Amino acid sequence: MKNSLIILFLCLTTVIFSQEKTSKDLEREAREDVREGNKLYNQLKFKEAEIAYKKGLSKNPNYPKAAYNLGNSIYQQDRFKEAVSQFELAEKTVKNKMSKAEAFHNMGNSFMKEKQYGKAVEAFKNALRNNSKDDETRYNLALAQELLKQQQQQNKNNKDKNKDKNNKDKNKDKKDKKEGDKNKKDDKNKDKDKGKDKKDNKGDEKKNKDKKQNKDKQQQKPRPNQLSPEQMKQLLEAMNNEENKTQKKLNAKKAKGRKIKQEKDW
Repeated sequence: MKNSLIILFLCLTTVIFSQEKTSKDLEREAREDVREGNKLYNQLKFKEAEIAYKKGLSKNPNYPKAAYNLGNSIYQQDRFKEAVSQFELAEKTVKNKMSKAEAFHNMGNSFMKEKQYGKAVEAFKNALRNNSKDDETRYNLALAQELLKQQQQQNKNNKDKNKDKNNKDKNKDKKDKKEGDKNKKDDKNKDKDKGKDKKDNKGDEKKNKDKKQNKDKQQQKPRPNQLSPEQMKQLLEAMNNEENKTQKKLNAKKAKGRKIKQEKDW
């Protein structure tokens, strides 16, 4: 039983010692990865440097120098939003103020690239709180404040412009509606006038028709002391009959006074 306990104790001691040794080995390997990353960074091989720094962080996640340098390599590849995350990680894990100031300074530069001037101003202020003698950070702060002022003024101008545009659109809509109502009213009045004109035209047509009918009646109506066509026809027939009778009488009288020519026998 004693021998079993001794063996178990020796095994546990060996495991603990192995774990401690492994942790130190990982830290050493992480430092080697960071040195390799720095070499690549100085050669402007930012993508390769990024890979090296990530290897170092995978072996030691709380390695602030690896996080800070990774942020720089990502920044150089214009991925500014990702760079901010790395600088924030570096600022939280680092202990001394100078390193914090550097992390905040580069964080401010990343915000500047993203045109987030308000956040940049806060980052530079935090950098100066940790290192008030940094003239470069002070200059960047002044520049960020000026750009923020211009951005706010531009936003205000755009807001006023949009407001004026909206007011113009509203006024235009009101004007269009007013004109539309006026056009409807005019159309209604035109229809009314058209109906009136149509009615007047119908009245004029009726008057003209009645006038024409009266004229035709007047034309057909016999004038005073003038015989109608039927009477004229009857009169002519009567005159013809009388003429025929008179002619017959005259012919009869001539026949009585004329000698009949006789045929002779000798």
